[in-house]
Amino acid sequence: MSMEIKLPELGENIDSGSVASVLIKKGDTVEKDQPLIELETEKAVVEVPSDAAGVVQDVLVNEGDEVKTGQVIVKLEEGQASTSKPAEKESSQDTEKEEPGEESKKRKKETQKEPEPEEPAADEPPAGETQTVDLQLPALGENVTNGTIAGILIKEGDTISEGQNLFEIETEKAVAEMPSEVSGTVQEILVSEGQELQVGDTVARIITGTQAPASQKKKTFSQQESKEEKKEAKTEAETEPKKQKSFRPASSYPLTDSPAPAAPSVRRFAREIGVDINQVKGTSAGGRISMDDVKAHSKQQHEQKSAQPSPTAVQVPMPDFSKWGEIERKRMSKIRETTARRLSQAWNAVPHVTQFDKADVTKLEKLRKQQAPKAEKAGGKLTITAILLKIVASALQKFPQFNAAIDMENKEIIYKKYFSIGIAVDTEHGLVVPVVRDVDKKNIIDLSVELSEIAVKARERKLSLEDMQGGNFSISNLGGLGGTAFTPVVNAPEPAILGVSRGGYEPRYEDGEWVPKMMMPLSLSYDHRLIDGADGVRFLRWICEALEEPFTVLLEG
Repeated sequence: MSMEIKLPELGENIDSGSVASVLIKKGDTVEKDQPLIELETEKAVVEVPSDAAGVVQDVLVNEGDEVKTGQVIVKLEEGQASTSKPAEKESSQDTEKEEPGEESKKRKKETQKEPEPEEPAADEPPAGETQTVDLQLPALGENVTNGTIAGILIKEGDTISEGQNLFEIETEKAVAEMPSEVSGTVQEILVSEGQELQVGDTVARIITGTQAPASQKKKTFSQQESKEEKKEAKTEAETEPKKQKSFRPASSYPLTDSPAPAAPSVRRFAREIGVDINQVKGTSAGGRISMDDVKAHSKQQHEQKSAQPSPTAVQVPMPDFSKWGEIERKRMSKIRETTARRLSQAWNAVPHVTQFDKADVTKLEKLRKQQAPKAEKAGGKLTITAILLKIVASALQKFPQFNAAIDMENKEIIYKKYFSIGIAVDTEHGLVVPVVRDVDKKNIIDLSVELSEIAVKARERKLSLEDMQGGNFSISNLGGLGGTAFTPVVNAPEPAILGVSRGGYEPRYEDGEWVPKMMMPLSLSYDHRLIDGADGVRFLRWICEALEEPFTVLLEG
């Protein structure tokens, strides 16, 4: 059965990319999850895996093509048992038939003279024999390229099983556990707590008699690719003038006064992805530049560009504080580092306005205490945050500009038809903002239970990257800590955030007399590019009225 492999979702706000390399060809047999192409997006170079196993029927993209999410890139014939060897042979024969004259004879002679011996797969040892497998740090999430070892859960000599957690890895957004890809015995642990690693770094060596993991198979694939590159390089070297054969040593690159020592295909690839080939340092013999060198150089450029501060960010110079007393320096956690960077970007990019108001929650507090046992019976806790989730979801439906995002590049406003809200959670490791999805489809009891589960996951550092993506609006409740008001920072590209401070009794004049009322301070910060001040007042007033008269949500929400 023929099936189409389409370009999957690449991440939030990323809908296209450029094909950096095509890793398969027509006739190849591929396994499920085997990389088909390498795609360069605005943030990183990623591999696009196959959704199924089968034989490549057609490759619909070429190196340098710009492809979009949902576009068909490969056609597969599922269930066929043919291998890529016959396809390669057939392809070779076709080429020979198509190339007349001396060129065809010469290639045929070279093929007969230097047949390529078929090498045994290095990652499939004979049954009963053991081998050492290098476990590498896997991909930790979209656009996450590094992490810090937060905990080591094994020691040398331990017997482990496939799927067993070996390490805790702290990334810029969460702490994730790294499971083993194989079963065996821990021969060596190559990392220590607090060490920062890049994706692909070796973390441990395992002695096992089982088949090597997928990562080892990728190595074999890369080795095959490397052989093909060397063969191509050899052909190029034979056809180029002799003066280009004597390259300068690698240490003398990048070149500026002569053509870069690279195959035409490598130079073309560099041009297509915007890399100056003369600035690339070659690592092959004689300083020759390979495709991998170009990719590494491009990745380094992207990382340096990402690390640069915003043009509007002001870097405050640090004086020598030790002149005035004792100091101690501690490394930022990944969460703190990310929080600082993202909030700086939001503050510089979003023109903030903060609107303040107070809601009379006297009646609501009585209702909350009366209905609290129902939530507890269901496994949750009926808090003002759970109630606010439902009220805010109704407000977002009534005021769609608060459930939108502004795209300045395309001069468009993106109105979202779903209602997912982020809840700021304070943990001992820093601030995290998990997202409660489809709030409009859940009742307050359901939201109470989900909030309790989220709080536990956040404090135990078990939130995934997916748990903290896709929010349209945020709520930050500091009422449990105190304070009378604050100005929360908008979590861009969201348009607004609601801050909640501690409520207290205040005298209010009602029916000719002063009566005590429980008043709750609210702070609404919003993006002034998208939301006008009058809209901000109306939105916050509606929330206050809904808190004061919950029936409003049923009437208008």
